[in-house]
Amino acid sequence: MMPAYWRNKNVFVTGATGLLGSWLVRNLVDAGANGTVLIRDSVPKSNLHRSGYLDKVNIVRGALEDYAVLERALGEYEIDTVFHLGAQTIVEIANRNPLSTFEANIKGTWNMLEAARRSPLVQKVITASSDKAYGIHKELPYSEQAPLRGSHPYDVSKSAADLIAHTYFNTYKLPVAITRCGNFYGGGDLNFNRIVPGTIRSVLHGEEPMLRSDGSMIRDYFYIEDAAYAYLTLAEHMDDERIHGHAFNFSNENQISVLDLTNKILAHMGSNLQPKVLATAAHEIPHQYLSAAKAREMLGWQPHFSLDEGLQKTIAWYRKFFGTI
Repeated sequence: MMPAYWRNKNVFVTGATGLLGSWLVRNLVDAGANGTVLIRDSVPKSNLHRSGYLDKVNIVRGALEDYAVLERALGEYEIDTVFHLGAQTIVEIANRNPLSTFEANIKGTWNMLEAARRSPLVQKVITASSDKAYGIHKELPYSEQAPLRGSHPYDVSKSAADLIAHTYFNTYKLPVAITRCGNFYGGGDLNFNRIVPGTIRSVLHGEEPMLRSDGSMIRDYFYIEDAAYAYLTLAEHMDDERIHGHAFNFSNENQISVLDLTNKILAHMGSNLQPKVLATAAHEIPHQYLSAAKAREMLGWQPHFSLDEGLQKTIAWYRKFFGTI
């Protein structure tokens, strides 16, 4: 990240109250950018709100499904750079409510891209896809050349949004780039059905952590500060038109099972609690992790935090959040 690069740039962020959005906005504001964020719901406990950074940006109220709101925001705030992070990101919610997930993740993406296409000041759009967009493949780790073939609601929504972003580059030459990241974790994640914040909260409350899966699923876990730096690094490199239209995996290229990750968190917290395996999760990919070779080679990017370092910082954040220090 080059802080001087962002000084006085007009930047629009969707999904700003989410885990990644809150850290990205924080970095942008600290670097002197003029931030504008789209917010659908007020979330008082969100990291963006609690950190005080919500008071340092322009706020546009509305939903991704409302095209007019997006076009107005880009025009009135003279936006140069768009970070499109907004989405419904929880697999279980997607399974229960596929239509609202498709509306937010697919329609929301085409609305954002069309608004950017019609806004003459927009110079770059970074669209968040996901490692789940790949679906299930036998060859590991996943490279950016792997086909996008999600099978279930959340995965399909990300496959479709990813392809739509490619369409806007291939057909209209919209300056767009796509990110595909592993499972985010870090301070500020209030979705406690996720393994990292859920386990930490359980330990802090003296309760046994619950595993929705059978614990055998292998994933790629990516610390959130590294993710924010990755997005900023990609945006900075998009001044080079050869980056436009590309998708990039971002990952620290680890792989660990859900059960092993839970036990690692318990060890870091000095807890003797044992996880309870519920094995209720359905429609999830059994084994997935990413290669970040392309990002290293084309962007010179690399993560700053190991899994253990990221977990230690995350645990410290939640100890403060829950008032246990």
